[in-house]
Amino acid sequence: MADPKSTGAPSKSEQAYHWLRERIRTRELEPGYRLVLSTIAQELGVSVVPVREAIRQLEAEGLVTYEHNVGARVSTLNRAAYFETMETVALLEGRATALSVPHLEAGHLAKAKELNEKMESLLTDFDPDTFTTLNKKFHTTLFHCCPNTRLKELVFEEWDRLDYFRVSTFRYIPERARASVEEHRRLIALIEAGAEPHYIEQRAREHRMRTSRSYREQFDRSLRD
Repeated sequence: MADPKSTGAPSKSEQAYHWLRERIRTRELEPGYRLVLSTIAQELGVSVVPVREAIRQLEAEGLVTYEHNVGARVSTLNRAAYFETMETVALLEGRATALSVPHLEAGHLAKAKELNEKMESLLTDFDPDTFTTLNKKFHTTLFHCCPNTRLKELVFEEWDRLDYFRVSTFRYIPERARASVEEHRRLIALIEAGAEPHYIEQRAREHRMRTSRSYREQFDRSLRD
């Protein structure tokens, strides 16, 4: 067998790490789920050693929690971190959009409308990942002209943090997509009407928080079921 280091192929522990991390992010492995080393090793066709190494790495990242006399479980702590990040994104994104408004031109708004129309076209045959990609492009278009470069960088950093915890939120709350498209339409209309930037900031922030609340409600229901 070729040496993974010489071929660039991932090691068995890296394979186990990526396999577990993806299933945690997609919630195939729910928060609180007990990670049985032997079962995972059998699934992957490896020994328990690389699985144990992968779990240690995930524990260091906060995605897995080790409980005495119980073993490793998918962390419930990342749930709180996820919603904290959603709130942070709402604050940063809303402010960046407000600062961007005075600098937006007709071409920017035309692009935002086009992106929102593409999102609307996905509603009949919903693709959450594509919808999320377009959603990011839509909001980037609106806050792209923000003169505060560091603020924009912070938005992108928090977006990356959200992606670390979860894949597309719309995968779990597809019913939120239609309302999101309508809220985008209203946001563009406010900008075109010359609404005060501080009011647009409030609306942009509330738009993001509605998505967060919808996801939290869905998450809470799944724990009760």
